[in-house]
Amino acid sequence: MSESTKKLPSRREFLKRSGYIAAASALAGIAVPHVHAGEENTIRVALIGCGGRGSGAAINALSVPNGPTKLVALADVFADRVKGSYAEFQRERGDKVDVPEDRRFVGFDAYKKAMDCLKPGDVAILATPPAFRWLHFGYAIEKGLNVFMEKPVTVDGPTTKKMLALGAQSVKKNLKVGVGLMIRHCRARQALLERIQNGEIGDILALRAYRLHGPIVGYIGGKPKDTSELLYQVKKFHGFLWASGGAFNDFYIHQIDECCWMKGAWPTEAQANGGRHYRGDCVDQNFDNYSVEYTFDDGTKLYYYGRCIDGCFDTFSSYAHGTKGVGVISMSSHHPGRCRTFKGQQMTKGNQLWAFPKKEQSPYQLEWNDLIAAIREDKPYNEVERGATASLVSSMGRMAAHTGQIVTFEQMLECPHEFAPDLAQLTMDSPAPLLAGPDGKYPIPEPGIKKDREY
Repeated sequence: MSESTKKLPSRREFLKRSGYIAAASALAGIAVPHVHAGEENTIRVALIGCGGRGSGAAINALSVPNGPTKLVALADVFADRVKGSYAEFQRERGDKVDVPEDRRFVGFDAYKKAMDCLKPGDVAILATPPAFRWLHFGYAIEKGLNVFMEKPVTVDGPTTKKMLALGAQSVKKNLKVGVGLMIRHCRARQALLERIQNGEIGDILALRAYRLHGPIVGYIGGKPKDTSELLYQVKKFHGFLWASGGAFNDFYIHQIDECCWMKGAWPTEAQANGGRHYRGDCVDQNFDNYSVEYTFDDGTKLYYYGRCIDGCFDTFSSYAHGTKGVGVISMSSHHPGRCRTFKGQQMTKGNQLWAFPKKEQSPYQLEWNDLIAAIREDKPYNEVERGATASLVSSMGRMAAHTGQIVTFEQMLECPHEFAPDLAQLTMDSPAPLLAGPDGKYPIPEPGIKKDREY
């Protein structure tokens, strides 16, 4: 990547200049008829990606208080996950599950079969590894379906362009689309944002966020002999950059997004450090620690710290520092946020100005309540552009750490390297997008050496 740090125009100016919104309009074609829940009151749901997150999202979909929902189809590339999810849904929400054997699909084309079980205005949950998000979203748009998609929604520049174009197309077709950055549906953080906007902590000068804990699921050993390379990488997607953007994109996007939300802007560049340490037999592509300095157009900084090493100090928190005080965005986890404000920079009990006064509701459920309400009331609701931008900003930080270069927003969006350009052609017998070396290990980032490629 170039080390140029020239001033970047606003994101909206850049998108206009690049023509992606215009391209999206051309893609849109003929708009589908008004999409809603259909003549009957029940909104039907199909789950594509039956892992833990997808199953959790489906449970939330079946738990909304604002009208009936029903799960009618399941899809995954792993038969055992389809079977396990179905059993869980039967236990948890059996009265809202209608998924006979012939609506449980397995394979890389299973997403189409599951969505074919729905009617325009129903909801498709897209919860496969992030690399597949644009492909599955495009088919949902063709079918006139509302969508909930897990984050991140892109892993590189080319897929971000695709997602922005698809997002504009979905807006034109009046589809309601939620993205799993559930923090923005947290009522405590919404209250904190209002206080920040009203000047309670003054002008924001800096933000900082931490996710420091032990090794994660993305730190993986070698491939079992009885598993294909492709299915191994799909199952262990957190360990592979093509599939997920690695641990950085998949886990750190939440706090990066919530900090940018409080700032009311996206950063224009990033510089970063990172490295691998106690790897043992791990063969994944992740670093063990990341330190990223994001810079906004006005010079404000966001400092992000991620670490996955046992035996170290652990914390999970985000803060906004203003000219008059501090806002706590997250204190212990995504939920509850335990949002508060303080006068000055010392977060002591005597300096506390405000704390969210109510018990916090789960933002995982709130995002579904809000999406279903928008569908039933036909209100504008589309989080694709924000989700794609948050994903791109995450990739910008990852790439800065992995290459050792300063990376701008524009450079990240314009980077031509697409990790997995042939996703649409994958079958159960296809080779994997990434190959291991003779030692069974995969290519890893080498900052300062591999600096002209996307990592």
